[in-house]
Amino acid sequence: MLLWVILLVLAPVSGQFARTHKSIIFLQPPWTTVFQGERVNLICKGFRFYSTQKTKWYYRYRGKEISRETQKNTLEVQESGEYRCQAQDSPLSSPVYLDFSSASLILQAPLSVFEGDSVVLRCRAKAKVTLNTTIYKNDNVLAFLNRRTDFHIPHASLKDNGAYRCTGYKETCCPVSSNTVKIQVQESFTRPVLRVSSFQPISGSPVTLTCETWLSLERSDVPLQFCFFRNDQMLGSGWSLSPKFQITATWSKDSGSYWCKAATMDYSITSNSLRSWIQVQIPASHPVLTLSPEKALNFEGTKVTLHCETQEDSLRTLYRFYHDGVPLRHKSVRCEKGASISFSLTTEHSGNYYCTADNGRGAKPSEAVSLSVTVPVSHPVLTLSSAEDLISEGAKVTLHCEAQRGSLPIVYQFHHEDAALGNRSAHSARGVSISFSLTAEHSGNYYCTANNGFGPQRSEALSLSVTVPVSRPVLTLSSAEALTFEGATVTLYCEVQRGSPRILYQFYHEDVPLGSNSTPSVGKVSFSFSLTAGHSGNYYCTADNGFGPQRSEAVSLFVTVPVSCPILTLRVPRAQAVVGDLLELCCEALRGSPPIMYWFYHEDVTLGSSSVPSGGEASFNLSLTAEHSGNYSCEANNGLVAQHSDTISLSVIVPVSRPILTFRAPRAQAVVGDLLELHCEALRGSSPILYGFYHEDVTLGKISAPSGGGASFNLSLTTEHSGIYSCEADNGLEAQRSEMVTLKVAVPVSRPVLTLRAPRAQVAVGDLLELHCEALRGSPLILYRFYHEDVTLGNSSALSGGAFFNLSLTAEHSGNYCCEADNGLGAQRSETVTLYITGLTANRSGPVATGVTGGLLSLAGLATGALLLYCWLSRKAGREPASDLCRSPSDSDSQEPTYHNVPAWEELQPVYSNVNPRGENVVYSEVQIIREKKKHAVASDPRHLRNKVSPIIYSEVKVASTPVSRSLFLASSAPHR
Repeated sequence: MLLWVILLVLAPVSGQFARTHKSIIFLQPPWTTVFQGERVNLICKGFRFYSTQKTKWYYRYRGKEISRETQKNTLEVQESGEYRCQAQDSPLSSPVYLDFSSASLILQAPLSVFEGDSVVLRCRAKAKVTLNTTIYKNDNVLAFLNRRTDFHIPHASLKDNGAYRCTGYKETCCPVSSNTVKIQVQESFTRPVLRVSSFQPISGSPVTLTCETWLSLERSDVPLQFCFFRNDQMLGSGWSLSPKFQITATWSKDSGSYWCKAATMDYSITSNSLRSWIQVQIPASHPVLTLSPEKALNFEGTKVTLHCETQEDSLRTLYRFYHDGVPLRHKSVRCEKGASISFSLTTEHSGNYYCTADNGRGAKPSEAVSLSVTVPVSHPVLTLSSAEDLISEGAKVTLHCEAQRGSLPIVYQFHHEDAALGNRSAHSARGVSISFSLTAEHSGNYYCTANNGFGPQRSEALSLSVTVPVSRPVLTLSSAEALTFEGATVTLYCEVQRGSPRILYQFYHEDVPLGSNSTPSVGKVSFSFSLTAGHSGNYYCTADNGFGPQRSEAVSLFVTVPVSCPILTLRVPRAQAVVGDLLELCCEALRGSPPIMYWFYHEDVTLGSSSVPSGGEASFNLSLTAEHSGNYSCEANNGLVAQHSDTISLSVIVPVSRPILTFRAPRAQAVVGDLLELHCEALRGSSPILYGFYHEDVTLGKISAPSGGGASFNLSLTTEHSGIYSCEADNGLEAQRSEMVTLKVAVPVSRPVLTLRAPRAQVAVGDLLELHCEALRGSPLILYRFYHEDVTLGNSSALSGGAFFNLSLTAEHSGNYCCEADNGLGAQRSETVTLYITGLTANRSGPVATGVTGGLLSLAGLATGALLLYCWLSRKAGREPASDLCRSPSDSDSQEPTYHNVPAWEELQPVYSNVNPRGENVVYSEVQIIREKKKHAVASDPRHLRNKVSPIIYSEVKVASTPVSRSLFLASSAPHR
């Protein structure tokens, strides 16, 4: 549905014309099209705009009209149709059509649009309609809003008139278009009309111009401003809130084209009226003004007469007299051609005079007449002016000399300290001036003179002081000391060569103000202070006498500060200094003027030096050795005083070297039972050192050595202590293991056992006798020696198993045999074994054999008892001293068993030995029969042989004290069993 914006009745601004104001309907919200189900508030405003007034409402839809009345001026509606209202004491409003639309897409627009309004067109859609909005104006695409709903017209104008609609898309099918809204932009006020009080005014008469326009009732509160023009030239002061403009007197030059302009206060809306022509009417002739006396000198005080006369006769004519446009007097005459006025001259009367004559058809002016009153000059006044605020050197100044009274022309003369500067002639009453640029020499007294022919008049003297900007100051420094030590007093002097007083001096240190001082004259000022280390740097000063500060060149001041006691720092790559580490010695004095020379010392021996040209520390590097342990210090010297740091002790840990393991024993060869001292020592390494002792990699013990010299570990040697020994040294850095040392514990030989072996039970001359000597204990190599009656038979060395010696028996071989074992630790001799050889001569053997046989038979019972006694004595027999060379085997130490190496002889072979239990004087002849279990086998197991019981036959018992008792006689017959 098309919506036409309604044009409302306008209210006149000027108020000259009475009009009836219609009621007006306002909408809230402002849209004329809304969706069904929504509500719109109608607000009715009449001429008085009272909200509490009764209001009549009229509703028309499809030819049916309904009216109702409300107590207030508002009505809420939700039905489509035409609505009108009538406020109390106001005519009926124009109709407003509301559309409560059932469409899925609508375009909403405000009810009224005026020039300059900010207009919003809103496109709204129901569900299932996608707002990919396009706005059309007069069916042409105006804008794409995408998903935005509002289209803005920021400043409405007539070009925005037209029909608008928007489009969207239904989700299920197709595009959809909204209703069409027509926008008709209205004027906020009507085009102004220029009203003129008279289009043909008489020359000299006033004219009133009125700019008339009407505001819309909806914009009745908008203020307007007005401006009037003649021939496109703005009249008066320009824009005004008044719609009227008055010309107090019009002349012929005021004829022309007039028009006016009305505008809102922000000039957003302007409108021009049509042009109107105003023609000023002029009388037929002009009066003539005459001055008398005409040729006399018009000195001050002279009486003169002005006469104004017209050519026409009028019943009444009004004459007015003017002096330089200022009315003097007026006279109205009847039936006369002119009028006169008289007055005594003063200086103010010089100027132009004219008159006007008004006979009712407009005033007519005369020609102007000039009157010059001759006045002697008064004392002139000399003034000085300058464009600058301060009269400074280089500024341009102007001297103006003016006499307040005096007839022209006047000659003016300027003087500086009685020296003429120049003269000027003035043909007007404004005096004369001279200008020049100031220098320092222009300071002094000035005056001027004025002369118009009646004698010169001199002005008062004017003193001029030319302010000279300060020159660039010079900063100097002085100190009582040759060097600026810390604590010394230094004075800064700042001086300028040129500059007008008073001069303000400011002292700076690195742009930080130190202090200021001012002087009433050119010269220098000073600033003193006691030096500290912080005073080093650049100094400058500024001088200012009001023309801006001038800065001196910078002066450098270096405060020499004696070095403070330096701090020595030792830096190593780990917590503890170790040989091979790189030690950095850093020395720094926290205070002191550079350059600073640093010296490094170790035990008061100079290591080196380093110079630091600016602040900071110096360093010295050392690759550490063991000799670097000790006290370190450093020294700082900047030429004033040398300062020594505190001493710092450094202990350099030396990693242990490979230790050396040595054995310390009471003899060259370690022997069982000896006290062996194992000594481990690392020749290099920082204490304490922990030494560990190992035997076959089994820890024996650990000993810590708090100082050098190594550590020792003691062992009481047994045979098990043979083997490989090592030691380890560790001082916390890295453990070192010694080389392996092999120890062989030597066992002293035990008392050897001598065994005689023959091929038969009874040896005879010619038999091969084997002597076997064996020590059951003792470290090899063992040297065995064989003796017969203490005569050496021979010797033999054996690693184990003993040694053998063979004899082919002769009669001389009977006797005592023994052997000796020696492994370098002491020789041990066996028991003596007596051998009797059968087959000797008759004179020796017969009686003996007979005696033995008889003795055996007669003493059979005694033998049995002796055997029992032997067994008992054998059990109770103790160890005999080693020096006894004649012990029987039965008397040997029970802890040293006898081993028998049995060769492969006959199955039963006798072994001969003497038995002397407990060293008594009874000697038994013992025959042991060794049973051979296996042919060619060797009985080498001592335990087996020790427990083996051999059958023993005692053939004879003799008294050992007799010489014969030490011989054992073996009968040629079989032994008794």
